[in-house]
Amino acid sequence: MPTITEILETMEYGPALENDKIARDWLSRGPFGHFIGGAFTAPGALFDSLNPARDDVLAQLTQGSAQDVDAAVNAARAAFPAWSGLSGHARARHLYAIARQIQKRERLFAVLESLDNGKPIREARDIDVPLAIRHFYHHAGWAELAAEEFAGQVPHGVCGQIIPWNFPLLMLAWKIAPALAAGNTVVLKPAEYTPLSALLFAEICIEAGLPAGVVNIVTGDGTTGAALVAHDGVDKIAFTGSTHVGREIRRVTAGSGKALTLELGGKSPFVVFADADLDAAVEGVVDAIWFNQGEVCCAGSRILVAEAVADRFTERLRTRLKALRVGEPLDKSTDIGAIVHPRQLARIRDLVAQGQAAGGVLHQGSAPEGCFFPPTMMVEVSPANPCVSEEIFGPVAVVMTFRTPDEAVDLANNTRYGLAASIWSENLTQAMDIAARVRAGVVWVNATNLFDANAPFGGMRESGFGREGARAGMAAYLRPARAGASTPALGALGPLPQSASTSGLDRTHKLYIGGAQKRADSGQSYSVIVDGALQGHAPLGSRKDIRNAVEAAHKATGWTAMSGHQRAQVLYFLGENLAARSVSLRAFASQAEIDDSIARAFYYAAWADKFDSSVHDTQSAHITLAKYEPFGVMGLICGEEAPLTGFLSLVLPSIAMGNRVVTIPSQSAPLATLELAQVFACSDIPAGVINIVSGPVADLAQTLAAHDDVAALWSAQPALTKLVEAESAGNLKPVWQVTEPLGQGRDFLLAATQIKTIWVPYGA
Repeated sequence: MPTITEILETMEYGPALENDKIARDWLSRGPFGHFIGGAFTAPGALFDSLNPARDDVLAQLTQGSAQDVDAAVNAARAAFPAWSGLSGHARARHLYAIARQIQKRERLFAVLESLDNGKPIREARDIDVPLAIRHFYHHAGWAELAAEEFAGQVPHGVCGQIIPWNFPLLMLAWKIAPALAAGNTVVLKPAEYTPLSALLFAEICIEAGLPAGVVNIVTGDGTTGAALVAHDGVDKIAFTGSTHVGREIRRVTAGSGKALTLELGGKSPFVVFADADLDAAVEGVVDAIWFNQGEVCCAGSRILVAEAVADRFTERLRTRLKALRVGEPLDKSTDIGAIVHPRQLARIRDLVAQGQAAGGVLHQGSAPEGCFFPPTMMVEVSPANPCVSEEIFGPVAVVMTFRTPDEAVDLANNTRYGLAASIWSENLTQAMDIAARVRAGVVWVNATNLFDANAPFGGMRESGFGREGARAGMAAYLRPARAGASTPALGALGPLPQSASTSGLDRTHKLYIGGAQKRADSGQSYSVIVDGALQGHAPLGSRKDIRNAVEAAHKATGWTAMSGHQRAQVLYFLGENLAARSVSLRAFASQAEIDDSIARAFYYAAWADKFDSSVHDTQSAHITLAKYEPFGVMGLICGEEAPLTGFLSLVLPSIAMGNRVVTIPSQSAPLATLELAQVFACSDIPAGVINIVSGPVADLAQTLAAHDDVAALWSAQPALTKLVEAESAGNLKPVWQVTEPLGQGRDFLLAATQIKTIWVPYGA
């Protein structure tokens, strides 16, 4: 044993191993079955759960079959009426009991999580377990307040939840706590690599007195998850995992009526400006990419450094990474633990090799033999390098430089993902400017990887849709109690001449694209028959017209940059001009419908500057802002009932929030909508904000849903639900099925916006 003098000379860490006996004693209860209907089933076909740090078998678990999933869903369905029928206070007591029971077993959970996942015990003990407890406490509060705060909302029913292997217990809490608070019942499928803490949680549910069937846990591989996603008895799917799997889930659930939230991959930028505190930023990198072995969906894996300080910063970073300790996860002195599984380690090695082959230069720390990977920084990379573009999910960062803030934003947004970003600058004006321009669901200023149950978390673009945490996360587990309105079915188009004529001077209606009336690319029109009479002819739009409309909408960025008050003035003016044009509109719509449309314009003008973002109470020394932001370009598919009001009921809330829209009007009666082109032209609505393409709704909707430059889609055509949801999987745009196409209210505004959560130092 070294002497104290020798220790002081070398300053080497001694071993500080956490005793794992308590976890090993619990593991001796295996092999484990599923947790269904309040009890564990007998073990079936078994698979091993491994300790990645030591390559030994921790336990054996049962591979879930379709029959197991069916039994779990049936148990959840049977428990749903009684659970959802409880008062909010009664559900709050159960959630509180779960939180307290986890607190009483904190050390057991932390050690088990470290053994099963390979993460350092310090992180499991100080971050994962306390945050999981926090979620149950927080949602006990939402259960208590649900009836008051979410009036008119009801639970979905049975929720199928699939969680990843990087934060097993924490992801379980993110999913189960809001589901139970809202009155749903749950079937959870933990990751194949890390199922143990979920089964320990099942025992906590028993100990806390949770009614049988409210929580059910089925273990297994991807086939088990696929069976859960496809099950007809599931009302909502919540998935956290890879973008590839999330895209497939979107396609499988298309048209099923299942609610869906997806929290997917990321390739988050870590932006360091010249005026940043470089030492603090270096420690930020440690937390951003080497925390949890880099197995974090929002890891700051793309480090963008101002060229003026790049040499100094990277030198400090090289020095820091060499000091990181990689090794035994149960050692309290370990900074980076084991990679979760040899297959993941092989993937990391392969991507790093590809990055080197593309010209990247490595700087690495050290790591022991086994399922470990050293902290790694790759420099001299281009945007096309695989390590820049692909999510590695390991302790690997790439470093690139920029000269101007605009270049930093371009590099930050040069990814298909949009989960998170970290911005480092002592100039708050600059940091907040970049925060507004970066396309990410979460932005940290002079910090990284901050999480809280009262802070919405989720992504944009191919990082998924929906939010977890806070009010938004709770709302995702509720739906409107009212039933949706029926929409008339689509009829056939009549491009051939009809044996009827219109009275008076012939009217020529055109598409409305980019602020101008345009002929359809097809060069054709179709007859509009209303109540058996020929009302006129509408242009027969095509996929080329949709593409032109999307391009025009993308150019109208000035509308999004306007203040809510400025947009409100335009909408009031639109209402004024609708009233002035009511005589000409009466040829295509009733006066009652025109009056409703004018009222809609005034209603959303009123909301344009009042749909406020909010500050959330999270961690001390920070302000956490949940900012409602427009999607950008939205696609709107109108229904057939009350074509004028139905059109404006979708368009007005969308543009009031700052979006630009490409709209497919009623197929059977589009002329009232096309007549609005003249109203828009004299209402100060900038070119490209509203675009209208009439024609075969199904064909146009397919093109619009598949378009990668459309960020969100609304559909008031129930018959097209499966089509548009399946086509939307390409860029994973959120799709809102408008159940009340003639309605109005806050639901429309929420569906027209996405939340960006911004963490800013405050009082630190």
